[in-house]
Amino acid sequence: MKKLILLQLFLLAVFSGSAQLKLPRLIRDSMILQRDEKIKLWGWATGNEKVQIRFNGKTYQTKADADGNWAVHLPPTKAGGPYNMEITAGNKITLHDILFGDVWFCSGQSNMVHQLNIHDVTYASEIAAANYPEIRQFLVPGGTSLSGPQSDLPGGSWKPAIGEDVRPFSAVAYFFAKKLYEKYKVPIGIINASVGGTPIEAWMSEEGLKAFPAPTATIQKNKDTAYLNSFKRAPANTIKPPADAGLTGSYKWYDAAYIPKGWRRINIPGYWEDQGIKDLNGVVWYRREIEIPAAMAGKPAKVFLGRIVDADELYINGQQVGRTTYLYPQRRYQVPAELLKAGKNLFVVRVTNNSGKGGFVPDKPYCIFSGTDTIDLKGDWHYKVGAAFPPLPRENFTAGINLQNQPAALYNAMVFPELNYTIKGFCWYQGESNAGEPKQYAKLLPALISDWRAKWNQGPLPFLYVQLPGFMDYTYLPTESSWAMFRESQFKALSVPNTGMAVAIDLGEWNDIHPDNKKEAGERLALAAMKVAYKENITSSGPLYQSSVVEGNKIVVSFTDAGSGLITNDGEMPATFEIAGADKKFVCASAKVEGNKVIVWSDEISVPRYVRYAWSDNPVNPNLYNRELLPASPFRTDE
Repeated sequence: MKKLILLQLFLLAVFSGSAQLKLPRLIRDSMILQRDEKIKLWGWATGNEKVQIRFNGKTYQTKADADGNWAVHLPPTKAGGPYNMEITAGNKITLHDILFGDVWFCSGQSNMVHQLNIHDVTYASEIAAANYPEIRQFLVPGGTSLSGPQSDLPGGSWKPAIGEDVRPFSAVAYFFAKKLYEKYKVPIGIINASVGGTPIEAWMSEEGLKAFPAPTATIQKNKDTAYLNSFKRAPANTIKPPADAGLTGSYKWYDAAYIPKGWRRINIPGYWEDQGIKDLNGVVWYRREIEIPAAMAGKPAKVFLGRIVDADELYINGQQVGRTTYLYPQRRYQVPAELLKAGKNLFVVRVTNNSGKGGFVPDKPYCIFSGTDTIDLKGDWHYKVGAAFPPLPRENFTAGINLQNQPAALYNAMVFPELNYTIKGFCWYQGESNAGEPKQYAKLLPALISDWRAKWNQGPLPFLYVQLPGFMDYTYLPTESSWAMFRESQFKALSVPNTGMAVAIDLGEWNDIHPDNKKEAGERLALAAMKVAYKENITSSGPLYQSSVVEGNKIVVSFTDAGSGLITNDGEMPATFEIAGADKKFVCASAKVEGNKVIVWSDEISVPRYVRYAWSDNPVNPNLYNRELLPASPFRTDE
C-alpha cells in the first residue's frame, strides 16, 4: 500500500510539473520569427522552475519567477529555416518548422478582415495558384476585454499560403506579403488582428488614450462592475416582430405548390424604397420563374446575387440553396446538381432588412451560370411584403453597449498578447467607423502610431496604412465632404516619421464599402514597405501635394512623389480640380500638367486663392497619377 501511495504521489508530481509549462499561442509550430533581431521567447512554468531552450545547436537557460513567468532572448538569426526548438521545464515541448523572416502586424476593420475567400471570384486564379509555404498567417481570434490587458490569446495557429489554407488570409495582407516575398525571397509572417466595424479607439491602450478625455472616461466607467451589470439587468425588448406571412400559410411562399396572389412588379437590382415601398423595415419576398435551357438542366450551377441589404434566403424550386445573415459579402451560392430542370424554374428570395434601404445593391453581378452557359437574373420580378417591423422604442438603442467598440477593448484582448513578439512593422487599414469625425482622427492616428511603437518597444517601427477609397454617391459639382476631410487627416499622419500611406482613391465602389480590389491596396502597401522599411530608392506613392503659388489667374501646384513625371491615367486633362477665391466658394476648374506641376484655373475666378483635388466622398474621375501608375492623393489648400 505504501509503495502504491508513493507511486501515485510520484506520478502526480510528474503530471503537475508537466502541466505547468505553457507557451503563448503565438509561439507554435510553423511560426515565423523576425530575422536579424533579438527574439524574445516567453511563457509560464512552475514558480522558480528552471527553463531550458535548445535551438540551433545552442542551449539557453533561465528560471521562472515566483509567479511562474519566464523569458529568454535569442540572438539575431538570419532569414531561413526550417528549425526545430525544444523547450524544457517540468516537461518538454518541441516546436517544428520554424522560419526566420519578416513579421508584420496587420490590423484594422473589415477591409483588413476581408478574406480571400470572400473575393474568391475576383481572385479565383490567385487562390488556385497559391503555393507559398514561406508566407504564413496567424489569425488572431476576435475578442474584447474591458477589465484590462489579457496575457494570452484563446486560440490561433500559423497557417501557410497553400491550397485551401490561403482562403482565410486577409486579402490585403496576402497581396502585401506576396509582393514582398517575391521581391526579397525571405519568409513573410502576418499576424492578422482585425475586426469589422470597429473604431480606432478600440485598438489603442488606456495609456495611449490619456490625451483624449471622452474615451478615457469611458474606460474608467467600463471598469465599474455595477455599471456593466446594469446593462445585463436592462429589460429585453418585449416588442416581438410580426409573423412573416410568407411562412405561416398552408403553403410557404417559396413552395412550388404556392399560388401567388397580390404580388406586384419590382426590379432587381434596386432598393424597394426607390420602387414604391416607403420606409419599410421588414421582410420582402421576391419571386420569378427563370427559363433554364436543357444544356444547364441537372448540372451543378452557381448563382450570383450581388449584395443584399441586410439578410437573405434563396430558394430554387422550393429548396433552399443559400442563406446569408448580414449584408457585407456578395452572395454567391452553389446550386446542387439535379435541382435545375429544363424550362421554367421558380426562384424565390426572402430579404430581411432592419434599417435603411432594403433590397438588392445596384452595379453587382446577378446571374446563374453553369459551365459556359449564363442566364441574367436582372430585370422584372414580383414582390410581396411578408412582414413590416414597427419602429423600436428609443430605449432599445441605449440599453446596452457594443463591446468591440469600447476604447481599449480590442487592444486589451487582441493586441496586448502580441507585444513580446518581435516584428518588422505595422499595416493598418481602418477608418470607415471614424469617418464622421475627421478632425479627431487627425489626432488619434498619430496617437495610435506612438502608442503601438511604445508598447512594442522596438523603436520607430514602420507604420503603413491605407487611405480610404472613394465611396457613396458621385457628385459632379463642388461639395463639402466628411470622407475627403478624413482622407486629409490620414494624409497629415505622413508627418510622423517612418510612415507610409497607400493612396486608394481609385479603388473604391460607390455602393460597396468593401471594394473588391484588394490586390492593388495590398501591393501599394508593399511599395510603401519597400521605401520605408527596406529603404529602397523607389517611387512608392502617388503624387502628394507639396505647395502651390498663385500666378495671375492661375494656381500652380507642386507635388512630391511625382516619380518619373505626372500624367493622367486616361490621357485626358486632369479632372476633379476645383478653385476658389477669397470667399472659398469653389467651382469646377480646368487643369493641365506641365512637368511635375499642375496648372489650375477657371474663367469664373479671376483672382484665385485656393485649390483642391478629388474633394468629395467619391470623386468622379480622379485621374492624376505619376508615370509609375500610382494615383495622387486628394488635397485642399483652403484650411
